Amino acid sequence: MTTSLELAGRHWLWPSVAVFGVALVFVAWSYTRTPGPRGLRLACALLKLLGIAALLACLAEPMWTGQRAKPGANLLALVADNSLSMKLHGRGETATRGEMLTRLVVGEDSQWRAPLGENFEVRNFLADTRLVPTQEFRELDFSGRSSALGGALKTIVERYRGQPLAGVLLFTDGVAADLEGADLTGLPPVYPVVFGNDLPPRDLAIASTAVTQTSFEDAPVTVQADVAAVDCAGEEVIARLFAIDAKPDAKPIAEQKLTAPHDSTKLVFRFQLRPEKSGVLFYRLRVSAKNNAADEATLANNETVVTVDRGTGPHRVLYVSGRPNWEYKFLQRAVTGDDQTQLVGLIRIAKREPKFEFKGRAGESSNPLFRGFGNQSKEEVERYDQPVLVRLNTQDEFELRDGFPKTEEELFKYEAIVLDDLEAEFFTAEQMSLLQRFVSERGGGFLMLGGMESFADGKFARSAIGDLLPVYLQGAGSREQGAELRLRLTREGWLQPWARLRSSEAEERARLEELPHFDALNVSGSAKPAATVVATVTDGQHDFPALVAQRFGRGRTAALLIGDWWQSGLGDEARQKDLGKAWRQLVRWLVADVPAKIELRAEPVADALSVRLQVRARDAKFQAIDNAGVTLKVEPASGAATDGAVGTPRPTSGSKVGTAVPSGPGAAVTLTAEPSASEPGVYEATYIPRENGGYRVDATVTDENGAAVGNAATGWTTDLAAAEFQSLTPNRALMETLAQKTGGKVLTPEQLAAFARELPSQRAPVTETWTQPLWHTPWMLALVVGCFVGEWGLRRWRGLA
Repeated sequence: MTTSLELAGRHWLWPSVAVFGVALVFVAWSYTRTPGPRGLRLACALLKLLGIAALLACLAEPMWTGQRAKPGANLLALVADNSLSMKLHGRGETATRGEMLTRLVVGEDSQWRAPLGENFEVRNFLADTRLVPTQEFRELDFSGRSSALGGALKTIVERYRGQPLAGVLLFTDGVAADLEGADLTGLPPVYPVVFGNDLPPRDLAIASTAVTQTSFEDAPVTVQADVAAVDCAGEEVIARLFAIDAKPDAKPIAEQKLTAPHDSTKLVFRFQLRPEKSGVLFYRLRVSAKNNAADEATLANNETVVTVDRGTGPHRVLYVSGRPNWEYKFLQRAVTGDDQTQLVGLIRIAKREPKFEFKGRAGESSNPLFRGFGNQSKEEVERYDQPVLVRLNTQDEFELRDGFPKTEEELFKYEAIVLDDLEAEFFTAEQMSLLQRFVSERGGGFLMLGGMESFADGKFARSAIGDLLPVYLQGAGSREQGAELRLRLTREGWLQPWARLRSSEAEERARLEELPHFDALNVSGSAKPAATVVATVTDGQHDFPALVAQRFGRGRTAALLIGDWWQSGLGDEARQKDLGKAWRQLVRWLVADVPAKIELRAEPVADALSVRLQVRARDAKFQAIDNAGVTLKVEPASGAATDGAVGTPRPTSGSKVGTAVPSGPGAAVTLTAEPSASEPGVYEATYIPRENGGYRVDATVTDENGAAVGNAATGWTTDLAAAEFQSLTPNRALMETLAQKTGGKVLTPEQLAAFARELPSQRAPVTETWTQPLWHTPWMLALVVGCFVGEWGLRRWRGLA
């Protein structure tokens, strides 16, 4: 707060100035006539004038005036961090951060609290995962699993809204996951008192984990862990991956060893594995030094749980062909043993054959007997010739009974469509448009194979299906027959795991060189701008696109322009296995990321404590379902436990939103999701895990009539202490940002006593005015007497008195 100088006796101001002017003239005249050194006379004159000015100033009654916090009228919150990270200590420190804090607030260094208590109404709190009031900080045990300091500050603001809250004195090490990027508006001045030095102790810590899933068959899942090795340079670090329910003496699924670098670079462990089961899986990851790790700062950050969601399947793929061919045989053989994929076939074994030859117009395929009856289109007029279709692997006798699907309900239940050796005339305009919506709106996958009547030869140019393709059909060349074509991966193709069959580039190049040549190719135009040419074929003179892919709306499309792809499996048993693997990887890529009718996601909330469970429900037309009933069952995986959950139960007649509490550790919790206010067809609930580990959630959706719509499952991992031990040094930068944005400042424990005395003079909601006279003080008298005595003493010293 600012202070100002006030003059109570303003009416004496000008008389005092006049008297001082007279005194100035008199003193100047007197000392010009006095003999002696010039410097001595000047010093004596100045001392006498200063004493006269001080006396005259007292006539105007000068006073300091300012504002200060009114004693006892303002609130001040003292918040002590009670989380696990306060048990750490920096390199060279004998006491932990928590011990320093305890000594400062309740020990021998707590004398600073008395001045604060005289001027403020002090409120004491402990903060870890939540804010807890305390009397004298006697409950400090530093066992909180995380530091939700952002939530604690907002809770204080809400609790004392409308009351004069002067500020928050925050005792912490600065570790707070929910403060990064948080909205700090509305907070009072925050004064962080930061404990600990910036020298990190020796420690191994799992900084982060990431799970990547690809269509690569041998190792479809990659688990990456970034490990920080502090003060472990040159030591061998071992990372092991176990199944979540593995026994203590069980062998790890995967193991990797790396040597810690001498700089601060993190160790990157990568495990590639092929889970034997589908669905939601959990793995336990542990890191340790080869030598004894007893001297680590903490072992709480050496282990974590990793979640892998392999999906439930099977993914249904519709294969439609204009004739029986080799491609279907090898494709069906490839996916037969894949429990993630189910191939449904619709194969035409006979084209339209006229039963009678009617003399009609040239090019007319419909029955001329019906000519003239209404304005009928070519697709709607009664035909006397129909193709003969065979259905394979259907679920029941009704599936595909009427040929290629004609409605969203029929087509959208598949996740991918494969067309082969089929001309555009096979489809109606409505079916083509439906197939385009299947990809762009439903998000399905689409693949056209290079049969004899595919692409340009099938007259797909300027059609809805032609628009789907990643290659232009206009200007396409003739079909290559008999040319010896060799397959090559492009630069982009090498980056696609699903396009490779070997784990290394050298092995893949050798495999491609040994492939037999291909004889048939649908020569297309160039690839579309957003498309990726994955593979090409060459006849020794020209390169032609062979496999092209692109995104189309929500889905993806691909074109395999080789007409005799099956030949890549000829020669020996190894090539047959490679062909089956290539088909499986291509189909898995085709159905990857295809939306399901029921989708379930688990997302951590910004408070870093709770998890938002979101269900997206769609009907058979993939339209959002309103008024659905969504039930969520949450249960911990093996090795995790829970003791409480907060849900958002769906209100029934006379019920209220409440809290779901499991019956004991490891018990499942059932929640009812509420409709989202921002998006139709979305239902949400919130779950608060109480322990570290993996959690699985199953969603069951029913429509407004109670009929089952579908199910979904997912999982997530909760590591409540991960943020606490991600950094072993105090986060001073975060505290500086917090203090700057709220109008406070960062303090050290040594500055606290001086701060306690200065705080009442800082900005506060309730203040009072104070005044202090400058003329009625001992030092003013001392100044006047000193000036006159000094002037007399100088004259006496030089013999002028």
